[in-house]
Amino acid sequence: MSEQALLFDSHCHLDDRRFDEDRDGLIAGLSGRGIFACLSCGSDAASSRASLALARRWPFVWAAAGIHPHEASQAGEEDFAEIGKMLREDKVRALGEAGLDFHYDFSPRDTQERVLLRQLDMAYEAGFPIVLHVREAHGAMLDILNRRAGRLPGGVLHCFSGSAESAAEYQRLGFHISFAGSVTFRNAGKLRMAAQAVRAERLLIETDSPYLAPEPFRGRRNDPSQVCEVCRVLAEVRGVSYGDIADQTLRNACALFGVPAPEDSFRLA
Repeated sequence: MSEQALLFDSHCHLDDRRFDEDRDGLIAGLSGRGIFACLSCGSDAASSRASLALARRWPFVWAAAGIHPHEASQAGEEDFAEIGKMLREDKVRALGEAGLDFHYDFSPRDTQERVLLRQLDMAYEAGFPIVLHVREAHGAMLDILNRRAGRLPGGVLHCFSGSAESAAEYQRLGFHISFAGSVTFRNAGKLRMAAQAVRAERLLIETDSPYLAPEPFRGRRNDPSQVCEVCRVLAEVRGVSYGDIADQTLRNACALFGVPAPEDSFRLA
């Protein structure tokens, strides 16, 4: 009998409109497909509210509330106030996603940095991990985090896109590293080298669904059940079993986000 394992999708967007037609059925079926838990992440106050509503409804869904760098220029004081209020909700377990995106530059870079700094302060003061989005901005992000050493909330670099060297720097600063469907792509050699080097206790897996469907589903809508493909590739890259990666990343995610772990064995024969 092939091994099954419980998986924690540490980053998805279940509120996204691409799930509108079948959201309830899809979420209802996740536990039957090996998903122990998933973290639905906000990108602004409205999507954070929507993720929280889903987390309240489904016991294995948890939420993160935050302002994405794409939305940074639209964020006002009322948005920060609402995010802060959501951080007091039991089903919210992280602030995010926040960060820097110098690829699209949908918000000015100085605005992105200001909003990121505000959210780093909020996460630190609330004692919450922060979910960081970084695209073509690892140098700037590491500069910011290094300047704040000693006042960092900890958290995760979601959908990691950097090198093994930058991954080591983030881990030194107390962050986890999460890999998404991009690590399964055929041209992901550099990313797989980074995946080999991440310490086991800092490793997470995710889908970023509905985005970034892994091979062999690339180009289609992604969903949390496909985190199994990320787990499979990381097992190959790291030379361990699928169950080992599932077990380790589940334990890591539960510890980081304060989610109760399964009482029994993580693996189910």
